[in-house]
Amino acid sequence: MTEPSSKPLWSGRFATPLERRVADFTSSLELDRRIAAHDVRGSLAHARMLGRQRILTEKEAKTIEGGLERILQEMEQRSFPWPSDVEDVHSVVERRLRDLVGDVAGKLHTARSRNDQVALDLRLFTIDSLSALDDAVVDLARALVERATNEIETVMPGYTHLQRAQVVSLAHQLLAHVEALRRDRTRIAEARDRAATSPLGAGALAGVPYAIDPASAARELGLARVFRNSIDAVADRDFIADFTYVAAMTAVHASRLAEELVLWTSAEFAFAEFADGHATGSSIMPQKKNPDVAELVRGRSGRLLGDLVAVLATLKGLPLAYDSDLQEQRVPLYDATSLADALAVLSIVIRGLRFDRDAMRRATERGMLAATDLADHLAKRGVPFREAHEIVGRIVREGLAAGKDLGGMTVEDLRRYDGRFEPSAVDEIRPERSLASRASPGGTAPDRVREALAEATDALRE
Repeated sequence: MTEPSSKPLWSGRFATPLERRVADFTSSLELDRRIAAHDVRGSLAHARMLGRQRILTEKEAKTIEGGLERILQEMEQRSFPWPSDVEDVHSVVERRLRDLVGDVAGKLHTARSRNDQVALDLRLFTIDSLSALDDAVVDLARALVERATNEIETVMPGYTHLQRAQVVSLAHQLLAHVEALRRDRTRIAEARDRAATSPLGAGALAGVPYAIDPASAARELGLARVFRNSIDAVADRDFIADFTYVAAMTAVHASRLAEELVLWTSAEFAFAEFADGHATGSSIMPQKKNPDVAELVRGRSGRLLGDLVAVLATLKGLPLAYDSDLQEQRVPLYDATSLADALAVLSIVIRGLRFDRDAMRRATERGMLAATDLADHLAKRGVPFREAHEIVGRIVREGLAAGKDLGGMTVEDLRRYDGRFEPSAVDEIRPERSLASRASPGGTAPDRVREALAEATDALRE
């Protein structure tokens, strides 16, 4: 006969035990290990609330509390005895609690269902995961800011359509990625705030027939508010969708940065080189230095996009309130937490990157990057910009046909196309002058970049 402590929590309803393969399929124990400590934290808050409300006697509440604190300590010390014949983490904790304090452990489940219990566990886990992701995002943003500090006047080609477009500052380019990460931080904060709603007290779906105080338990857990509707409380997994969306969006931004690193460290660009300790080689080609970290970050973004789709696809067809389909959401939720580690490694790579400033500058001297500067030169002298664009377009076309760039042109060369070119035009097409001319708010001119760098540095200190 099965020992009472190993029976499922619902065993009284059934005359025969669950078949082994069915039990294995329905069990969530392996997934639940990630939320075990959160489950105990929620149980501690629940037990104390039951004691304050006199639903349990003071002695019962203290006994249960002591047992749960022992379990939490065992989990932290990795000495907790994990059985393999139970359904979920709730059953594991209750069994261990019974071993420690006896039958009074059975009173812990008073005024609570596994439905509001797991909803709470997952919210606590998600909040902690959002905090860890925020830490990783901040560290990556700081790494970019640190590298940008010494590259304010480093000129490089800016690109549109992956074609050389205009001269930009390397610092300006790096700070563009910082802006995306700062938006990610805003989304993380918003997701964390929405997740901070306690479902504890909703019961299975309809509330509980006890004089509970859900607000006091929420406060103890650091949650800002309590559910308003018990059905929604156990059915809601928006916070998981929020987290997987935030992770996917952040991963996309990290992937765009990683893609630039892959391009910049290629022989075709040669703008940068990974530190030896941050790259790998080839088993057959001795010359190779592969950007594995950047490629893996880029690849992980695709995985996290799939996680978001999996969560939303599961939710879209579910009736209220709780359904076991929701158990499947833990896989994409847990997978999405892997982004924090990926960003941490990417930060290490960024800090060790070596930029080749000479190669970047040489690249600005080819590709007609100063064409817009020439058009602006004419426009500032009263030539309609569309006409100026046409004039410079002809200069570019004929220069390319002759294998020449703008850098070698004299004012006499320019005046063959239009007599309104002035001698200053030759100076205005130099990369440094082109860079300095973009002094509009948010532009790439060194003074604007210094302002942006100072503002970002202050913002990331918060």
